[in-house]
Amino acid sequence: MPVAHGEVAVANPSALGNWDPQVGPTPAVREPLTSSQREFLDDVIYRAELSTGLRFSVYLGDLGENTRATADNLLSGLGADAPSAVLLAVSPGQHVVEVVTGTEAVRRVSDRAARLAVLAVVASCSEGDLPGALATGVRILADQAGILPERATW
Repeated sequence: MPVAHGEVAVANPSALGNWDPQVGPTPAVREPLTSSQREFLDDVIYRAELSTGLRFSVYLGDLGENTRATADNLLSGLGADAPSAVLLAVSPGQHVVEVVTGTEAVRRVSDRAARLAVLAVVASCSEGDLPGALATGVRILADQAGILPERATW
């Protein structure tokens, strides 16, 4: 897959402290998010997309050895939506958070916004609130992207 253009913010693993949510492929570990948490996150994403006109996506899982390349590949995997997409990728086992923006979305989501979202995700995860971390990250990215002018009067 081609590498998407955009910016990536990566959390410093040592800044994550005791962040060790119970996720993973082993049978002894439960699903990282309950169905109600997934529904809540879906609603947060829906509202972010509705207000900004951008496509938001969240990835939770291992990002492999080259986390940036994996995040870029995930973004490009969105196909025609990739240019206007914002991806929040969180790998709890690796203690990595990445924000990748498409070629159009990067105009509205700055490096500063991505860093702010990463810091908020790390803070929530260090408190053990993975679902809240994902929702907060999406909300911050959407807030920083702003509302489309034609949607501001809804």
